[in-house]
Amino acid sequence: MKTPFKLSIGLLLLCFVFSISGCSASVSSGTSHKSSKSKPLPPGQAKKVTGEKSAKKYAPGQN
Repeated sequence: MKTPFKLSIGLLLLCFVFSISGCSASVSSGTSHKSSKSKPLPPGQAKKVTGEKSAKKYAPGQN
């Protein structure tokens, strides 16, 4: 009689875990989108981010 009881408790717990994990995936924060007022990254900063030696690749007049 104990084995079916343990099985039903385990199955109930498994359903609870799946229902909770499904809900947390749908929650999103409002900071992941870019605003329309954001400025492009300056060539010197882009160089630092990528680790390049020259910023020439990132400067608009040097392409």
